[in-house]
Formats: sequence, structure tokens, C-alpha cells
Amino acid sequence: MSGPVEIAVEPDGHLVWPGGRVRCALGRGGIRADKREGDGGTPVGRFPLRRVLWRSDRLERPDTGLPARPIAADDGWCDAPGDPAYNRPVTRPYPASHEALWREDGVYDVIVVMGHNDDPVVPGRGSAVFLHVARPGWTPTEGCVALALDDLLRLLRDCGPGSALSVPAPQLPDGAAQAAG
Repeated sequence: MSGPVEIAVEPDGHLVWPGGRVRCALGRGGIRADKREGDGGTPVGRFPLRRVLWRSDRLERPDTGLPARPIAADDGWCDAPGDPAYNRPVTRPYPASHEALWREDGVYDVIVVMGHNDDPVVPGRGSAVFLHVARPGWTPTEGCVALALDDLLRLLRDCGPGSALSVPAPQLPDGAAQAAG
């Protein structure tokens, strides 16, 4: 448990790592090499797993080697590209646009903060791209990667410092040209 783990999104909607292969939901905008705020796309890249956040009123601390802390009722994440806290955690109420991390639908009962657009933060290149709990029916996310809760907890047991999630660029059909972004 708890070593560096390489995790990959497969084109058929699965997440694979040395400890397993499970179904995942991706962004409603598909997989995007040119990720932009609000496009609903899951970004292409290799993203370090920074830390785990969880609802301690609903779950025990996830068993993981990653840094972890409970979510508070006033936790949020700024998604306003023009704000200095863009793609950073904030305390609610917050004057700029932001997501509430304390949600009633269970989707954020466990959140893995991924290193997307955070070193450095580039305004407009996407915010709050997390690994989190999938909605019933596997409906698409707003750009995150989502797993069933039990699968997410199983994955986290294997993860430690140095773990990363990779999202490869979609393969184009033979003879197709990629559109300029």
C-alpha cells in the first residue's frame, strides 16, 4: 500500500492501475488537449495526486498514503478565471464564483485533488478538476474523473506520494486530421 502508483484512463471509459481496472465517468465535453474553463472536458495530461478531501460526517478517513483532511461545511474551490484564488481552495462565502465542496449529493464525499493547472495556475485553463465519486447512472462530469465510491476507496489504498493519473489524448481514426485548438 501507499507507494507511487501510475493510474491511466483508458479510451473505453475505464481507469487502470496495477491494483485494478474499474469503470469511470469522464467530462461531458470529452477528453480535451485544449482544456478551457467551463468546456466540460477532461484534460489530457499526467496529473500528480496532491491530496484527499473527504466528508468525515459520512465516511471514515480513507486508507491512503496521500495527505488527507476532512472537508468543512464552508470549503469551496474558486472557478473564476479573473480572481487571484482561481483554481484554489477558498472559504465560503466567497465573493467570486466558486464550487461548494460540502455537497448533499455524495459526489464530493471523497475528492482527490489532482495537479491540473496548479503549478503555475493559468487563468481560464480549467479549475476544480478532481477525481471524485460518480453520480448514479454514470452521468458525465464537468471535466473530472469519477469512480464508484468503493472503487475510489480501493484505488486510494494503493496510492501514496508520487502517485499520478494520466489521461491520454484520444486516438483519431485513420486519415482524420486533428482540428487546431
